[in-house]
Amino acid sequence: MTTIRDIAKITGYSVSTISRVINEFPYVDEEKRQKVLAIMDELNYVPNRLAQNLSHGETKHVGVVIPFLNASYYNQLLKGIMSEAFKYTYKVTLLPTNHDPELEMNYLKEFAQKSFDGLIISSRSNPTKVFKEYLKYGPIVFCEDIAELPVATSYIDLEASLSETMLYLKDLGMKKIGLTLGRSHDISRNSRLAVKLAHEIFPTFDEKNIFWDCCDAEDGIQAAAFFEKHPVEAIVVNGDDVAANILLHHKGKKPIVVGRENLLVSEVLQFSTVDHHLKECGETAFRLFHTGSIQQIRHPHTFIKR
Repeated sequence: MTTIRDIAKITGYSVSTISRVINEFPYVDEEKRQKVLAIMDELNYVPNRLAQNLSHGETKHVGVVIPFLNASYYNQLLKGIMSEAFKYTYKVTLLPTNHDPELEMNYLKEFAQKSFDGLIISSRSNPTKVFKEYLKYGPIVFCEDIAELPVATSYIDLEASLSETMLYLKDLGMKKIGLTLGRSHDISRNSRLAVKLAHEIFPTFDEKNIFWDCCDAEDGIQAAAFFEKHPVEAIVVNGDDVAANILLHHKGKKPIVVGRENLLVSEVLQFSTVDHHLKECGETAFRLFHTGSIQQIRHPHTFIKR
C-alpha cells in the first residue's frame, strides 16, 4: 500500500510538503503541487479522509441519537436530516438507544473523543443537565423544546397539534376518548402532555383508556384488541401506521381515529391525521448543526380532516 513516505521518496519532497498538498493547505509551490498530484494519480493513492478531516479539525461526520428506527416519526425526521447532510457530503451515523440512558451516555463520550463533529438528539433518555458539559465539544441540536440550556432546537409544536386534535373530537360530540402513547416506564414529557390535555379537554377522561408502549405499526394490532376491551368513541393515535392497524384489526364498532404524520395509509383509509412536517424539522436540525447557529425553531403543524 502506497504511503505519503513513498510519494515523498519518489518526488524528492519532504513528508510535510506531501501532507500539505494532500490536505489542500495554501503556500505550496504550484509546480510541486502538480508533481505530487501526478504521482498520487499514477500510484492510485487514496488519502486517508479521516486523517484529513481531523487535520482540519472536523470529521465530516454527524451522529443522530435515536430511540429506534421502526417508527414513522423518526423515519420522517431522519429523511430530512439525511437529505440535508448529503448536500454537504456529511456522513450520518445512527445511534439507537432503545431509551437506555447508559447507552446514550456512551454516545456522548464518543462525541467527546471527536468521533463526530456534532450530535442531533431526536429523543433523549438523560436529563438535559447531563448534556451541558458536552456542549464544549461541538454543536448539539435537540429535536425538542429545551428552555433550560442555550442550545439549538428544531422541534414540532406538539401541544398545539394535540389540542387541535382533541378539540376537533370534542366538536364532533365525542365524550369518551382513548390514547396510544409510548413507553410506560420513564414516561416522556410528550406523553405527560397528552395525558394533561386529555384531562383538560375531556373532564371525564379515564387513564385506563391509555394503551402504553405503543411504538410501531405492529403495536397497533395489540392496541386494537385493547380498545375492544376498553371501548371508546375516538382514539388519538401516535402514528398513522398504528391507527391503520387499529382500524383493520378492531373487531367491534370501529372508533374514530386521528393519526400523525400524514402517511399514505391515512389517505387510503380516509382517517384524519396531523402533519408535523418532520422532514423540514430534520432539515432544519442539520442546518443548525452545520452553521453552529443557536436558534430555537418551532415548526407548525397541519391538521388534515378527512
